[in-house]
Amino acid sequence: MLNSKIMLLLLHILYQFYDKEVVVFVLYLIGVMIYAGVGLHLYHALVKNKPIFKTATLSALSIAIILHGVILAPQIITLYGLNFNIFNVLSLTGLFCLIFFVLFSLYRPILSLGVLAVPTAIIGMSFGEFGQAPYQPMTDINMGLQTHILLSFGAYCVLLMACVQAVILRLQIRELKHQTIHRFWVAKLPSLQSMESLLFDMILMGFVILSIAIGLGLIATYDVMAQHVAHKLVFSVLSWLVFGVFIVGHYCFGWRGKKASNFAIYGFILLAIGFVGSKVVLELILK
Repeated sequence: MLNSKIMLLLLHILYQFYDKEVVVFVLYLIGVMIYAGVGLHLYHALVKNKPIFKTATLSALSIAIILHGVILAPQIITLYGLNFNIFNVLSLTGLFCLIFFVLFSLYRPILSLGVLAVPTAIIGMSFGEFGQAPYQPMTDINMGLQTHILLSFGAYCVLLMACVQAVILRLQIRELKHQTIHRFWVAKLPSLQSMESLLFDMILMGFVILSIAIGLGLIATYDVMAQHVAHKLVFSVLSWLVFGVFIVGHYCFGWRGKKASNFAIYGFILLAIGFVGSKVVLELILK
């Protein structure tokens, strides 16, 4: 408690006596150093087969996540509206992916996967700090639509993680099936059972968040055609159906392994087409 008060006091002093850009840059350096330190610890533990200090790792990542969020929030939430330029989106992607990684790590033995999550956060945070891109802020949107946007982005991030997880799972299955001598994916990463369980958790969480986001979007969007979101809605619903079918198949028919990976990959591809495709249509074709 005392350390937290001291940190808040130091941050307050920095904001009072130093330029805001300098403060943000200092916070960025602290965050990157924490990310890098955790990443090196995880890499060393993975390569040398050393134990990972779970409590210290998750505590350090939590601090870095807070710093990341403090830096990013004012860049997205501006006086003129929400600013989702490409660099802010990349930074938010890294932040959300790491938040979900920490949440899953609380009850799954998957800390070694941090060697993928931590660099993603560092890259995203760096793009958000140094990247500059013109963007027309989103104004005059109600709270329901703002919540829809953030939940949609959260669903996109967790299902992106599920897609990457599915690819890794397929690599593990391939190594076991072909009985390769050097089994990197099997030897260095969590067990196949843990990886499968994590994939199911990711898909289920992403499906729930996506369901809420689609529901709020339908309520907040008054004219789908006039607001140019029909294509996004179609692909989002198709993705939602793919993940929904898999969830039913998993619990009713025991779908897992390669089939689970295929559903995760195809479902995310549809969702990505909706997100990226809508941006292309709005900014290039309909411009």
